[in-house]
Amino acid sequence: MGNRVFVVGVGMTKFEKPGAREWDYPDMAREAGTNALTDAGIDYPKVEQAYVGYVYGESTSGQRAVYELGMTGIPVVNVNNNCSTGSTALYLAAQAIRGGLADCTLALGFEKMQKGSLGSTFDDREQPMMRHLLALAELQEFAMPPAPYMFGAAGKEHMERYGTTPEQFAKIGVKNHRHSRNNPYAQFQDEYILDEVLASKPIYGPLTKLQCSPTSDGSGAVILASEAFVDKHGLASQAVEIVGQAMVTDMNSTFDDKSAITLVGADMTRKAAAKVYEQSGISPEDVDVIELHDCFSTNELLTYEALGLCPEGDGGKLVDNDDTTYGGRWVVNPSGGLISKGHPLGATGLAQASELTWQLRGTADQRQVDGAQIALQHNIGLGGAVVVTAYRPAER
Repeated sequence: MGNRVFVVGVGMTKFEKPGAREWDYPDMAREAGTNALTDAGIDYPKVEQAYVGYVYGESTSGQRAVYELGMTGIPVVNVNNNCSTGSTALYLAAQAIRGGLADCTLALGFEKMQKGSLGSTFDDREQPMMRHLLALAELQEFAMPPAPYMFGAAGKEHMERYGTTPEQFAKIGVKNHRHSRNNPYAQFQDEYILDEVLASKPIYGPLTKLQCSPTSDGSGAVILASEAFVDKHGLASQAVEIVGQAMVTDMNSTFDDKSAITLVGADMTRKAAAKVYEQSGISPEDVDVIELHDCFSTNELLTYEALGLCPEGDGGKLVDNDDTTYGGRWVVNPSGGLISKGHPLGATGLAQASELTWQLRGTADQRQVDGAQIALQHNIGLGGAVVVTAYRPAER
C-alpha cells in the first residue's frame, strides 16, 4: 500500500435539483472546498496537488473551480470517469500521498447538470458504452434511457435467477428515503411507505421513479494528508485513515459472462472489494457502515452480494431482515444514498467519503451509526470503473 493516507478534512454543499439554486460550478467548488479546508484547519497553500472531477463541462473546468480557493501554481488534474468520477479523484489524490509524491492533496468534485435523464454530448463518434448496450440488447429488449434500462435489466435478471421480488427492490427505496430525512445535505428529505414507492411512475423492469437517483447540482471535497503532515499539524484526533483502496475497470468477464448483472459492474465490484479486504485485513463482517452506489435500488441489492455481505442471490434476504438499516447488521447509505441524497456525478464519491468520515468521527448527528469503527465506500461508473475504499479512525 505504500505510505499511510489520512482524510483530514471534508466538505460538501447541499445537493440541489438542477436550476433550483442560482449558482455555477465555481460557487459549488468554493463552498465545498472551503468547508473541507476549514474542517482540516489548514489554508489552501498547504495543498500540493489537486484532482478535480466533473463529467459535464468544458476542459480545464477543474482549474477554474479550484481557483476559487487559491492560485498557487500547483498541479491540477481534471478527472472524468462517469459516475465514479469523485472517487477516482479521491483515488488519485490518495495515490500521490501513498507514493510519497505529496504530503497534502485535494480531491474536489462538482456537477452542474441538466434536468431529466442523462444524455450524450458528442453524437458524431462512438459512444463509450455502446459495446455494453449492444451486449445487453442481445439479452433483454432495448429501451431508453440507457441507465435505467441497464440497471433495470440487471434487476430483472436477478429476479429470474433467484426469485427476488419487486417489493424487495422497492424496500431499498423506502429505506434510503427514510435515511435522508436526517441529512441536511440531501436533495430530498421525504419519507414514503412501500405502497407509494411501488405505485410511483414505472421506469423499467422492477424500477419505479422513487427507486432511481435524480440528476443533481452540487459539490464535495476531501483533504488528504500523509502521516508526517498529520503529526506536524496535530490532526490525529480528527483524521480517518484509508486502510484499503482499489480501482478496477471492465474485464473480459464483463462481456463474456452474457449477464446483465455483470454488464453493470458486479465483477468489477467483487474484484475491487476483494483487493480492499486483503489490503486492510478486514472482512465484510467487520464493517459497520457503508455508503454504496445506489444509482438504482437494483444496484444496491446487487452490490450487497458483490461486496460479500451475503452469498450471490441472497440480497433480498438482507432487505427483508432489515440487515442494512439502523438496528441491523450494517447501516447502508445512512446519508440517503444517491436515490434520495442526489447524484451530481462528479461529487458523489466525495460526498460518500464525507459521510463516512463524519460517521467514524461520531459527528453525523441524527444519522450517527452507534459505535462505528470501520466504514466501506463503493462508487461505480459504467463504461466502466469501480472504486472501493475502506476507512478507520486514526486514533481508535
